[in-house]
Parts: sequence; C-alpha cells; structure tokens
Amino acid sequence: MPNSHHPPQPYAYRRTPLVEPDWRRFPGWRDVTERQWRDAQWQRSHCVKNPKQLRAVVGDLLEERFYAELAADQQQFATMSLLLPPHMLNTMAPHAELTPQSFTDAFLADPVRHYMLPVRADRDPVWPSHPRAERDSLHESEMWAVEGLTHRYPTKVLAELVATCPQYCGHCTRMDLVGNSTPQFTKARLTLRPVDRQQQMIDYLRRTPTVRDVVVSGGDVANVPWPQLEAFLMKLLDLDSIRDIRLATKALIGMPQHWLQPQVVEGLERVARTAARRGVSLALHTHANHAQSLTPLAAEATRTALAVGVRDVRNQGVLMKGVNASTTALLDLCFALQDEAGILPYYFYMCDMIPNSEHWRVSLAEAKHLQSSILGYLPGFATPRVVCDVPYVGKRWVHQADAYDEELGISYWSKNYRVGGETEPQNATDAAGRRHFVYYDPIAGLPRSGRDWWRKDLESTSSDAGKHDAGK
Repeated sequence: MPNSHHPPQPYAYRRTPLVEPDWRRFPGWRDVTERQWRDAQWQRSHCVKNPKQLRAVVGDLLEERFYAELAADQQQFATMSLLLPPHMLNTMAPHAELTPQSFTDAFLADPVRHYMLPVRADRDPVWPSHPRAERDSLHESEMWAVEGLTHRYPTKVLAELVATCPQYCGHCTRMDLVGNSTPQFTKARLTLRPVDRQQQMIDYLRRTPTVRDVVVSGGDVANVPWPQLEAFLMKLLDLDSIRDIRLATKALIGMPQHWLQPQVVEGLERVARTAARRGVSLALHTHANHAQSLTPLAAEATRTALAVGVRDVRNQGVLMKGVNASTTALLDLCFALQDEAGILPYYFYMCDMIPNSEHWRVSLAEAKHLQSSILGYLPGFATPRVVCDVPYVGKRWVHQADAYDEELGISYWSKNYRVGGETEPQNATDAAGRRHFVYYDPIAGLPRSGRDWWRKDLESTSSDAGKHDAGK
C-alpha cells in the first residue's frame, strides 16, 4: 500500500498569482490613471531622481529619518545616482500600513528598497568596502577589443551600446561606467559616437569569426533608441558566425511599459523573424532579485516578447543579504518567474566586489549552501545556477573553486583559456600548472582571526602606501 504520509518539507510550494500594487496609495499618484501608468513615456518622465522628488510622491508616509538617511547615503556612499521608475517604486512595501511610523519601518525593511534605494544605515559600519574592491571589479574595460566590446571568453563577447539605464540599481557591477557621477565617484565615459562605436564592434566581429555569441547590453538596451538598436541587431544577424544574441534589459522588470510599446514590439518581431530564418537564437535577459518585484505588466511584456518570436526570456539575479539570501526567498522568486511571469530562472550571481557593497555580499560558503538548498524543488531546466563572477576568469559555479580558505575568506579559481590581448596579474600556479585567481568573502562574516588578519593587512598596505608617498 502506498505511503500516504508526507513529511513536512523545508519549503512548501503554493502558487501565488502576480498582483499590481495600487499606485494610488501614494499621495503624489492619487490621480494617476491606468492609461498613464501603462505609458512608457509617463514612466520615464516621472522617475524619482532625488529625495525631494521621492517626497513629492510618498510625502509624509515616510518619516524625516528616511529622507535624511537617503540623502546621507547619496552624499557619502552611493556608487550609483538615484533613478527609480514609478513602476519599481510601486513594488516597495506594497502591504504596509499607511501611517508614517508603520510605513517607514516597512519601507526600510523592504527587500526591493534595499537594493534600489539604499540608505546610509544599510551600509556595513566597519567594512563598507572590501580592501580589494575595485570600481571595474571584473576588469571588463581591460578586455575591450574596441570601445565597449568586452572579449572575455573565447566564443562570447559583451557589447555595451550605452552607459545609461531606465533605473539604477545600487549594486550595479558596471558602476564605474554606467550612470551619472556621484559625490564619491566620477564615472568613466564612452568617448566614441554611438554609430562609430557600433560599427567598430561589427567590424571586429566580422574579422573574428571565432565569436558566436553576443550579449547586447550597456547600461540597458531599453535606453538605446529602437531604430538604432534594430539596425545594430540586423548587422549582427548578417554575420554568419553569430549564432546567439542576448538582449540584456532590467527594464522588463523595472519598466515593462517600454517593452509593450507598439514600435518596440513590432521591431522586436522583425528582428526575431530574421533571427529565426537565419537559425540564430534571440533571447531577452532580465534582472529580478525578489518575487515582490514581479508584476502582471512584467508578465505581459514577457508573453508579448515570446509571442513575437523571442526564443526565451531568462533571469539573472544577484544574491544579496536583506533581499534574497535565503532558500525561501530564492524559491519564491524562481516559482514566480517560472510559473507566473514566463521567465526562466537562469543565474544567481554572487554580488561583485565593487566599493561599498559589503552589506549585500554573501560568502562563498553561504552561496554554496543556497545552491544546494534549492535543488529538487524546481524542474531541472528551471533550476538556476549560483555562480561567482571571478575577476579575470568569468562565471564559475560556486562549487567549482579549486581551494577555499574560509578563515580568511579567500577562494581560488582557475580557467583553461586566455583571450587574445588579455592582460592578467601574475597569480600562483598549482602542481598541474594551472594559474589561480582569487575572490574574497565579505570580512564582517569571517571568524575573529580572519577579521584580525585583514585589519593587519590593511594597516600594512596603508603604511606601505604612506612610505611610498613620502618618498616621492
């Protein structure tokens, strides 16, 4: 007789349909119509860019302490300027009581707010930055074949068409280039005209037939005027060597209205049909970090893209404390993506080592635990890989580290290829002759002996730098 007893599981699946929070709960949007809300231009023109504009929307629902903390973070820590679309802001604290103290407490605890609207109190008070943090933490600009074209893998390239987005995430890995400068960080800039930069990219790909896969990104392709983006994609499709094209856009989640505009939908269908005729896989890659950020409009935009011929829509999230660094939060997001939005859970990255990101980052041990904990719940094809994007190496599954010193939080990684023109630091080699590259855990989570080691290392580094400066 079959065993009818089902023991309780660590995670219980319950289907949860997507719901659009009522934007009219915010005082500044009480008169906004559904037609306005669905309009991409209205969304762009009403983005929140500073604390004053946030106050105009939310008003006294947020206590003064929040506005003060936001302003302090922008002045002292922020790697990204503030740019928050109404659609994204509306997903924050959707069920909070509309009284100042209750709403402020819920808003501060909100997972979407935590990475889209960081405040000073979020940052690690002792180690806001890791001593090895870098502005271009993945060294992408060192691997530019031409301006904006990162040739990091033997058969794949990243084409950065634009250095802006419809929204700015606080943890952006391309904080060195993307967005406006902040009081703490003056951004690098693309220097070529877009048409010249794009033509140089096409010319390089034409003379480099070993590349078959192009990620078209930025920034965000939603900020490239559609005729310009379509022209670039059609040129890519003229190259026989290109077999995969992936369009990277956070706007599918943060401003899905963009991907529902008739001009964009019709143009995407033309590109998808051309790709299909030529046997090229065309996909959209987006960025959702919490189930709460998914809305019916995001699902509608996804279904529309698939209906006009895009082969797949995939999600690349980032593991972050206070957002999704738990089994329940990850599985809730994955099921919302797969079941309700039609988006394939693809990757979860460990947060990159940019400045002032220590409060978000998880250790390699935590990432490995999270990868193991989500196995067995999702279909195999929809089980995301948790990866570490190792500087000078690229994406590696978290269980692929060659060695891991948990006391000091240092992991060692290797790769079996080198891209032409690539420059790398000298790293130790093992007995097999493999070069090792390193990644670092956040220091605050290390045992006391590890924290003490890093304090001494930092003191030694500072002392050596002072001696060097004195000798100039």
